[in-house]
Amino acid sequence: MYARVSTNNGQNPEMQLGELRAYCDRRGWEIAGEYVDQGICGAQERRPTLGRLLADCRRRRVDVVVVYRYDRFARSLRQLVNALEDFRALGIDFVSLHEGVDTSTPNGRLVFGIFASIAEFERELIRDRVRSGIAAAKAKGKRIGRPKTAVDASRLVVLRAQGHSWRNIAGELNVGLATVYRAGECSKNPAASPIAAD
Repeated sequence: MYARVSTNNGQNPEMQLGELRAYCDRRGWEIAGEYVDQGICGAQERRPTLGRLLADCRRRRVDVVVVYRYDRFARSLRQLVNALEDFRALGIDFVSLHEGVDTSTPNGRLVFGIFASIAEFERELIRDRVRSGIAAAKAKGKRIGRPKTAVDASRLVVLRAQGHSWRNIAGELNVGLATVYRAGECSKNPAASPIAAD
């Protein structure tokens, strides 16, 4: 069972836990553990007790995760879908008491499928917005990506001739290792494009 309350000021997880215990009792389920995050906002990335629950799930210590509501468990639809996908891969069912979703039933699996489709649609929308933003920036003449940095090709050749490693040269010229490799190739082939580091 997982419960969460946002603040310690007057909020008590016992209301959630009481309903969850009664539900598990009706189903004849043995409660493997009560995981409670208290005084933690759902928007927070790190929730210690939820992390412990997910670790126990990966260790196969539970068969079903039961929560009071979706918003007590996940901070977003994407997080919910990702968690449910992990549970499905581990053979763990998920029950949200107040939404009436139980992935051990055909109806629950249907709802999960709908959620997964919505989350995928949301990801596609975000991807399209990013692509549109990049295209608009390029149309205005803005360069996308890290700024180019000139590499002193003659210094690179001298350092390499002195027996320095590519890694040492990268440190000496204050550029990345991949940039030094590319610059080294360009110095061997004068016809290549000007040397620049991204």
